[in-house]
Amino acid sequence: MLRSLSIRNVVLIDKLDIDFSRGFGVLTGETGAGKSILLDSLGLVLGKRAETSLIRQGAEKLSVSAVFDMPDNEDFKTLLAESDLEAEGDIMIKRSLSTNGSGKIFFNDQQISAKLLKDIGKYLVEIHGQFDNQGLLNPANHQKVLDEFGGYGDLLLKCRKAWEEYRDASNKRAFAEHNIAKAKEEEENLRHWIKELEVLSPREGEIDELQKKRQEFMHAEKIIENLNYAYAALTQGKDISSAIRMAQSGVDKANGYVEGKYDDIYASLDSALAEILNAVSSIEDASAEIGLNSDEQAAIDSRLFALKDVARKHGVTPEALPETLANFKEELQSIELGEDGLETLRKAEQQKRLAYITAANALHQARIAAAQKLDKKVMSELPPLKMDKARFVTHIEQKGEGGWSDKGFDDVCFTVSTNPNSPQGPINKIASGGELARFMLALKVNLAATGSIPTMIFDEVDAGIGGAVAQAVGERLARLGQEVQVLVVTHAPQVAALGSTHFKVEKHTKNDITTTTVKKLSEAERKEEIARMLAGEVITDEARAAAVKLMK
Repeated sequence: MLRSLSIRNVVLIDKLDIDFSRGFGVLTGETGAGKSILLDSLGLVLGKRAETSLIRQGAEKLSVSAVFDMPDNEDFKTLLAESDLEAEGDIMIKRSLSTNGSGKIFFNDQQISAKLLKDIGKYLVEIHGQFDNQGLLNPANHQKVLDEFGGYGDLLLKCRKAWEEYRDASNKRAFAEHNIAKAKEEEENLRHWIKELEVLSPREGEIDELQKKRQEFMHAEKIIENLNYAYAALTQGKDISSAIRMAQSGVDKANGYVEGKYDDIYASLDSALAEILNAVSSIEDASAEIGLNSDEQAAIDSRLFALKDVARKHGVTPEALPETLANFKEELQSIELGEDGLETLRKAEQQKRLAYITAANALHQARIAAAQKLDKKVMSELPPLKMDKARFVTHIEQKGEGGWSDKGFDDVCFTVSTNPNSPQGPINKIASGGELARFMLALKVNLAATGSIPTMIFDEVDAGIGGAVAQAVGERLARLGQEVQVLVVTHAPQVAALGSTHFKVEKHTKNDITTTTVKKLSEAERKEEIARMLAGEVITDEARAAAVKLMK
């Protein structure tokens, strides 16, 4: 809902602050008073193109700000989230434009683009009679509007689920076909690569083993030299093992005097002797294992080269060759067994396709029933609106398979004809300004309970009508105002008399400077304004009495 509108330096408006309320609000005033300026100003904060010609003469820039209640609309909340915009409670949109053409737009103190503002604006206000592509006038929205009116959300969910399952099955089948076709093209190569790798027979961890052996061969002489040094240190010159045995003999004799008190020392020496002997044996074994065979070293180098060469050809690391061989065998097997699996996927896809068609057909039938109901309701509203010869038809056409989606295969469009011999056409292409507003009114009265736009503005809704027809228009606007916020620019006293709030737009000239003002009227002022609308410049008692009668 639109809560307030603040305007600075827009055409004839110097400074203007208006607070709005729920229900049915009317704006009246003499022709040329500036009612269109209000709509232009509101249009700026809804994404309408900003032009420097709107800046009040003598001012350097204009600014318009509006406060809205947060719409209870999931698509709107998704748009904000995707745009990294934060909003809790009220929404404030402010737009400014300087004479040099530069401007800024803020959404709750976050600067945004004009394009994003336009996307945001379509969720906040719907204006009929001025814009030709918003809300109900945009055929892209007609399917959603009809679905909300029909109330068959369960069928929509079933259709969406069936579509997702069909699309998933189709993607799996297409992916398998692509892989098999690609694999068949490389079948001969696969067989050659498998044979080559099987002959090479790479093993897990082989590269690491070969590299360690190669490192050992490269430093074999140094290794043997240092092992020999260690062996000599333990076995030559001062014999460590003899020294340990002599120490044990001394400890053993000492023990004879103290009844085994030094057994632990003897045991430690015994253990040290065993470790020394073991170390000497290990050094001998290690020395014996070190190879200096140049042929063996060459074989290792050749093996490493072969593994690396094949790995380079397949674009993998040498360590990954065993896995590569397994993958090649799996691909070859998928070719040999793929057709059977592909046929299973094709059957699954066909089943999901039929399930989707069934769900989409059920949705199609529900739309036809809802369309017939909506058409009947809208048509019943047209005669009182002086459009008894007009015809409203919700056109539903099934799209080809290329147009199928999670919302079914229907193309929905609201069409009208304004005369008996006129062909049906899109509502925004056929109807004139006044007719269009009344068509929208007839539609919105029936869609109000399911619609998602919280504020509606009608301009020229009373064009070319009066008397009972204007009364009928006012009654429908009042009914609509019970569901959503309605603002109407009107010249019809019958319409104005039914408003729950009334604003008067006036133009004043002082010192050759013209200014437009807007005033919220009291009950007494409303009576006087409606009497003026009935009588003209000279307001009579009869006009005042008629105004009171209309207001009642």
